[in-house]
Amino acid sequence: MTTIYTLSLLAAICCIKACSSSCPVLECWFVQEKTGRGGLSGATSQETSLLHIRTDGHTAETRPAPSDSDRVYFITDPAATLCHRSLSASRGSLQKPECEINRFLPQPSALKWVAPLTDSASSPIYLQADWFSTTLQGVNRQLAISAVTRAPTASKEHHVVLSVTSKTVSVQSRLGEPVSLDCGFWADPSSPLAGSGFAVEWRYQFRGAGRLVLAYDGKADRLADVQEEGATLDFEGLHQKGNASLILPEAKVHHSGMYICTVYLAYLVAQVAMELEVVEPPSLSIHPSTLPLTVPGRTLTVQCEASGFAPLSLELSWEFKGTDGKSRPLGSGSVTGHRQAWDGTYGQSTQLELDTTKLDLGRGGEVACVAVHLGGTRRASVTLNVIGFSSPSIEDSMAMVGVALVLYGLIKFVSWTFTSSGSDEAGQQDKKDK
Repeated sequence: MTTIYTLSLLAAICCIKACSSSCPVLECWFVQEKTGRGGLSGATSQETSLLHIRTDGHTAETRPAPSDSDRVYFITDPAATLCHRSLSASRGSLQKPECEINRFLPQPSALKWVAPLTDSASSPIYLQADWFSTTLQGVNRQLAISAVTRAPTASKEHHVVLSVTSKTVSVQSRLGEPVSLDCGFWADPSSPLAGSGFAVEWRYQFRGAGRLVLAYDGKADRLADVQEEGATLDFEGLHQKGNASLILPEAKVHHSGMYICTVYLAYLVAQVAMELEVVEPPSLSIHPSTLPLTVPGRTLTVQCEASGFAPLSLELSWEFKGTDGKSRPLGSGSVTGHRQAWDGTYGQSTQLELDTTKLDLGRGGEVACVAVHLGGTRRASVTLNVIGFSSPSIEDSMAMVGVALVLYGLIKFVSWTFTSSGSDEAGQQDKKDK
């Protein structure tokens, strides 16, 4: 019985491993430009295509079933980058990975940190083939991939020559924390283009404006240019494992934006983009910090200051929690415009007028300022005490009735005492007269 159980367990493990190692069939859009009149480029066209991925160069014994699309490609990816689980859509799920394939034209780059890769002739014969660029994004933006593939002319058998990946498509960081933006690459060691070395470039884009962050010449093993203070790479991991991740020692507000990691081989280029958002919740303070005792009919002014937050979007409001434990909104008050501090963070304030006559604040309670921000919700509160109510509460009414009863009893007692005393004196006087 134990042997049967062991064999069943091993079979299940082997089955799980086989399923987990299988590569997905990727549905892709094949995008190309239509040729217009006079040979000019016209609008783009999109055709459905299927990419069958395998990790070795051997042709599968069984071909897939015919497809309605004429564009069916068989891609060999020794690095198994295209076999990531996020590229497999769950059955019945509306979320699917995104995929686009385009024709690619190998050509030398004029950038000073890339030009040395094509100083010597690589292999013109090797370049005489069909080249394609494929970009993919996994489900829930778990992964971004850009791959350059080579196929013999008019063949559907593709081979990945260069692939660039990122597992940090969307990153959030607190202000002042170190940030690592993931970027890794794989180059086919059998390709003659890989022997010339590589180059890495990081660029930043925000609202249409862009700038260079750093550039690395892998052939000469040197930083060719750095325009962001403190930005660096893991140079050992870069050469040994293809780890081209960007390291920022301290996140600042101006770091928020899109970052593009580009890897160059001789005549080839692939890139992935990722979004970094520096998020810092606001600090709240209320003025005055202690409210004076107030009476019905008096108006108090309270101000709430939110400072040191990023990004810009913030919602400020007021709440009142009475002595009965019930809360109710008091509105947003008079909200000011945003102010920007020296470190790029923002500040904003709101002012509230507490009219104890109109608001019916009872005997007082807690006045709270609430700030809703991407970095979280923050609250700050101050205690309000109201004395001398215009309309007594039930407890006060009962106390007043009790006091009235005591006073009535006291009056009756004093009256009875004086009456009794007067009667005794009159009786004694009558006795003397007789």
